[in-house]
Amino acid sequence: MAAFTAKDVQALRESTGCGMMDCKKALTESNGDMEKAAEFLREKGLAAAAKKAGRIAAEGVVHAAVEDGVGVVVEVNSETDFVAKNADFLAFVADVGKTIAKENPADVEALGEMKLSGGASVADGLRDKILVIGENMKIRRFARYEGDVVTYVHGGGRIGVMVKFDTDVAAKDGFATFAKDVAMQIAAVSPLYVGKENVPADTVEKEKEILTTQAVNEGKPQNIAEKMVQGRIQKFYKEVCLLDQPYVKNGDISVGQYVADTAKELGGSIKVTDFVRFEKGEGLEKRADNFADEVAGMIK
Repeated sequence: MAAFTAKDVQALRESTGCGMMDCKKALTESNGDMEKAAEFLREKGLAAAAKKAGRIAAEGVVHAAVEDGVGVVVEVNSETDFVAKNADFLAFVADVGKTIAKENPADVEALGEMKLSGGASVADGLRDKILVIGENMKIRRFARYEGDVVTYVHGGGRIGVMVKFDTDVAAKDGFATFAKDVAMQIAAVSPLYVGKENVPADTVEKEKEILTTQAVNEGKPQNIAEKMVQGRIQKFYKEVCLLDQPYVKNGDISVGQYVADTAKELGGSIKVTDFVRFEKGEGLEKRADNFADEVAGMIK
C-alpha cells in the first residue's frame, strides 16, 4: 500500500490546484513522496502553477522600514490576528527592526541577545510581550540591506518587501516613486529571482526536464518537444524573474524595460541587485481552532 494519508492528498491538492483523484494517483505513483508527486502532476500538465507555496497560516505582522539608511524587513508571528492590531506589539516589532538596523545580528538567535531601545534584550522584550498579551510569539526571520534601499508594506503587515538598488540617481526626483513601483511589483507578483542569471542552473535543467516530459506526453516527437521547451522556458522566466515579468502598471513592457526607461529619464544608471519578500505565515501551519467550540467549552 502506498505510504500516504488522506491529509497528504488534501495537502497536495491545495498546493497544486489539481483534482483529488489526480493527486491520489500522483502520490501512488511516487510512493507518497510529495515533491515527486507534484512533479508527476506537472509532467502530466495537471498542476496549476510552477511554484508550490506552503499554506499561509501563522498570524502576526511583517514590518519593513529604512532606519538611518539601512533597510530592514522582519516577521514576528503570534497565535491570532488580534495581536497584529495591538499597539504595544507593533511598537515592539518596530523597535526590533531598529535594533536589527543598528546591530546587524547574524541570525535570529544572535538578535535575541541584542539590546532594544529601552535597554532590555530582544529576547527579554519578547518574553515580556508574551506575558502581557497572553499569546505565544516568535521572531521568525529578518533581512537587512545597506545602500540604496526601499521598503514597502502591503495589507497592514501581511506582506513586506525590501529592494536594493545600485544607482547614481537615488537622490533625484522620481526615483522614490520608481523604487516603490518595483517594490509593489514584487509584493503583487512574487518573483523568486532578480533576473535569468540569478536562477540556479540545476533549477533551469529541472524545469526543462519537466517541460520536455509535458510536451512528450502531449504526443509531440522528441525533437519537436525540445524546440517547444525553448519557448516554454522563456515563459518560466517571465513567471519567476522580476526583470522579465510584465510590469503590472503597463503590461506592454517588462520590469527590466521600466528600469531602463527610468534610468534614461533620470540621466543615470539603475540596477536592481537584490530583493526580499516576506509574506506573513507563509509555509507555517495554521491553528485549526473553532472559536465557537472554544467559547462553548468555556461556559460548560
